[in-house]
Amino acid sequence: MNMGSIMKQAQEMQSKIEKMQQDLENITVEGSAGAGLVKVIMTAKGIVKHIDIDASLLVPTEKEILEDLIATALNDARQKADEKSASEMQSIAGGLDLPAGFKLPF
Repeated sequence: MNMGSIMKQAQEMQSKIEKMQQDLENITVEGSAGAGLVKVIMTAKGIVKHIDIDASLLVPTEKEILEDLIATALNDARQKADEKSASEMQSIAGGLDLPAGFKLPF
């Protein structure tokens, strides 16, 4: 493998990574807690788009439970966003013929 070929692959990879970053803004994941009583929709980039809270939780005495469920749902959504992002990166990097030990992203 020559340096020109490696540089070409690196430029192609850079373009693919930039496109993937844009695509991740449009991919949504849903995290939930409390058997679906609290749901969080976020992009694969981690931007929260919507939170859905079941009306049964809107009781002043349930405040701490609701706070815990929101945190759990956010963490669940974030984990799924991270997994989706990693999956997208793997699909981009999978077809490259890079030398052993060549790490991505750059």
